[in-house]
Amino acid sequence: TGLRKAFPDIHFTYCMDDDIVTGKPVLEREGFKLYLIDGREHCLCLTNDHDVATGLVVAEVIDELGFRRRTVGVAPVGCAVLAYNYFTFDFQEAAHGRAPAMATGIKRVRPDLMVFTYQGDGDLASIGMGEIIHAANRGEKFTTIFVNNAIYGMTGGQMAPTTLPDQHTSTSPFGRNVNEVGMPIKVAELLAALQTPAYITRQTVIKPKYITKAKKAIKQAFSYQIENTCFSFVELVSTCPTNWGMTPLDAIKWAENKMLPYYSLGVFKTPEDGNEVQTPSSQ
Repeated sequence: TGLRKAFPDIHFTYCMDDDIVTGKPVLEREGFKLYLIDGREHCLCLTNDHDVATGLVVAEVIDELGFRRRTVGVAPVGCAVLAYNYFTFDFQEAAHGRAPAMATGIKRVRPDLMVFTYQGDGDLASIGMGEIIHAANRGEKFTTIFVNNAIYGMTGGQMAPTTLPDQHTSTSPFGRNVNEVGMPIKVAELLAALQTPAYITRQTVIKPKYITKAKKAIKQAFSYQIENTCFSFVELVSTCPTNWGMTPLDAIKWAENKMLPYYSLGVFKTPEDGNEVQTPSSQ
């Protein structure tokens, strides 16, 4: 509190020692260390997939489609909150969970723009669940990139709607008890069950062998938007080594061995399916 009063223009936050992966403390006292860091680098290092999910896949697709000057991204609260620092096109900041509402307004006013939301599972599947369901059900012509790492990342590692059974988090230290809080929500399947035509897929970027398919899926989602065809939704199974309490390599193994069996990859719905709900393909 004293530091915040003395330096009102500087943002202070509490972190565990292993959250600070670069730099040395500028001040050390018993019980705490003070670091001066670049917040953009710090937020990105907390999960090792956001740089791939955004920087490599999304940005490359937008450039390949030639839409950089006509793209608007919408980032809500969470690990996506500073996404605008990593792209060279326009970004809007939305309230927690409200990115689909903002994207709806932008796309309806400027249908010539490429509009996408970039959201985590705590944001989209919890506080923003109503927003994403109604946007998909209306068939809004924007794209959602949904990063599912089965936990709240930026806010301290709490249990999310996507947290797996028995998975330990800061608010489920003994593991997720499905008898008390229910099973993890499969958002792709939930949206695919809506009657409105849409493109719904789940991919992952945890290893290079998956990235090609993820990039293909994102390009397809944006292509449907360019053609004014339908709402499009790409879920990306991701990791959060810091809040999982694992090394990056162990987190990748855990995601592949634990998350992918539950969150199966594939295409769940295409606009060509019409109003029928399909069994997911492995595309």
